[in-house]
Amino acid sequence: MKIIDVDMKVKLIHGFSNKTRIQILESIKVKEKTVSQIVEEINGNQSNISQHLACLKGCGIIVGRNEGKYIYYSLRNQQIRELLSMFDAVLEDVENDISCCDRQID
Repeated sequence: MKIIDVDMKVKLIHGFSNKTRIQILESIKVKEKTVSQIVEEINGNQSNISQHLACLKGCGIIVGRNEGKYIYYSLRNQQIRELLSMFDAVLEDVENDISCCDRQID
């Protein structure tokens, strides 16, 4: 079994640690979209969304596909889709504890 580098794991998890990035991932969970489509769907700012897309792409969470003058973004693979669904399942189980937690340690 391959030993996982903890720093690499932290970088991957960082990709999921921002509200806008989670909104982007939820937006493209089922269907690939362009930046403009994502901006419209999550009511964001194009520059900000583009920066988050670059982060997600750099973390290996999403991929971009060129078609004409557009880039279509999608989740990298089925495992990322399953991970997002797993987050939802775990959240259902621990939601009450999370809502009571007032500690944010960095």
